[in-house]
Amino acid sequence: MAEVSDVVLIGGGIMSATLGTLLRQLEPEWEIRVVERLDAVALESSDAWNNAGTGHAALCELNYTPQNADGSVEIAKAVDVNEQFQVSRQLWSFLVESGKLPEPSSFIHPTPHMSFVWGAENVEYLRRRYEALREHPLFVGMEYSEDRATIAAWAPALVEQRDPSEPIAATWTAAGTDVDFGSLTRHLTSAMVDGGATLDLGTEVRSVTRGDDGLWEVACRPTDGGETVVHRARFVFVGAGGYALQLLQGSGIPEIKGFGGFPVSGQFLRTTNPELVAQHHAKVYGKAAVGAPPMSVPHLDTRVVDGEPSVMFGPYAGWSPRFLKSGSNLDLIRSVRPHNMWPMVQVGLRNLSLLVYLVKEVLAGRRKKLSELRNFVPAAQADDWELITAGQRVQVVKNVPGKGAVLQFGTEVITSADGSIAGLLGASPGASTAAPIMLTVLERCFPEQWTGWKPALEAMVPSHGERLSEDPARAHEIMTRTAESLGLALPPERVRDAVPA
Repeated sequence: MAEVSDVVLIGGGIMSATLGTLLRQLEPEWEIRVVERLDAVALESSDAWNNAGTGHAALCELNYTPQNADGSVEIAKAVDVNEQFQVSRQLWSFLVESGKLPEPSSFIHPTPHMSFVWGAENVEYLRRRYEALREHPLFVGMEYSEDRATIAAWAPALVEQRDPSEPIAATWTAAGTDVDFGSLTRHLTSAMVDGGATLDLGTEVRSVTRGDDGLWEVACRPTDGGETVVHRARFVFVGAGGYALQLLQGSGIPEIKGFGGFPVSGQFLRTTNPELVAQHHAKVYGKAAVGAPPMSVPHLDTRVVDGEPSVMFGPYAGWSPRFLKSGSNLDLIRSVRPHNMWPMVQVGLRNLSLLVYLVKEVLAGRRKKLSELRNFVPAAQADDWELITAGQRVQVVKNVPGKGAVLQFGTEVITSADGSIAGLLGASPGASTAAPIMLTVLERCFPEQWTGWKPALEAMVPSHGERLSEDPARAHEIMTRTAESLGLALPPERVRDAVPA
């Protein structure tokens, strides 16, 4: 009979690393096993080049602040996303201060976040967005300008060779970050293993089934061949990126019924030209084209990976039936079940414009990609930029009461009724909000331990259970502390006087 682990974490990405880190702090005696199919952790979605590295705090992402029919700008989603990122910052700060994470510059860098638009209508929208956010406790310090000289001082490449008659506007805040989630994942996993966890690399999970005794049986096989080994566990977390859907389906839990997945790939243009990199230090987000999905919001990003700076632009949406970058072309077909077939058909019919958009993006040549880049960087030269392929994302297909089947651009936590298994579906803002998402998993799956864990959780995340957006002084205190620990820009003093929106 196989030995029993307290916890088996499937997938070696940021989600499993974060959950395992939390559990190692809360229950240091528990047996934790991490199973990863590739030869190292963080090689799929968490890898630095498989995502944009944005610390998603809604400081610049315009898709989190939609415009209402009356012209006003809705900021509730932006506030929620920022609240979640503050939780992640607090956890990372605690781990740095307690020696569980090394020098923060090995995974996070202060990087201004900007929104940038052109055209009179978009300029008016950005101005209204700024007015809605500027006095909020989590956004105070944001600046706005329509002056070309000011915008050029923030990000010269945006203005150089741009038509001087074209209206432009931008917001800028020093509070932004660039995060190497691959490096962070490796640090967290290494600390977890040093604390006693077991890491199985090059090992593919073939199935997750419930045994006669109620424990979960995780069947694993080395990817280079060999016998299948079954690990038994009291709790299983499926953090396997796009493969989470199929593993949860195979587990037989009723909570996964009706869920499907729609895979989307992406590409970026990247430059390492020292002259260009030196001229751009910001993450600049624009507005998605009319008819384009939220995941296609264009952005020009400073990146720091393994200590080397570069600039990246994209994403250029694409499509592949694979659920992982290293997956199979049969992944999508294998995920279709009788219970999710109709929702998948409904979503396809309701999102024909998205399908048309993806086809156009797939067929777009390098010239069109460069044209889109030049909307941001008018002076861009083709020879300075190389095309790279980012990670694979599987968007959630689900039934929503009153709406039917929808394509959800976000994340979804699936847990069994008894809390013995959980999994994560979906994508952005994913990695940036790993800490609050994993706290949700803990609260749902360990109700008996939850109350006893609260003192330790509050040590790791001092604002746990609070809404920083409702307490300006507390928001300033927390953001100052984490900024000091992580080497980030300090919030302005006037945040103390801000009032909740």
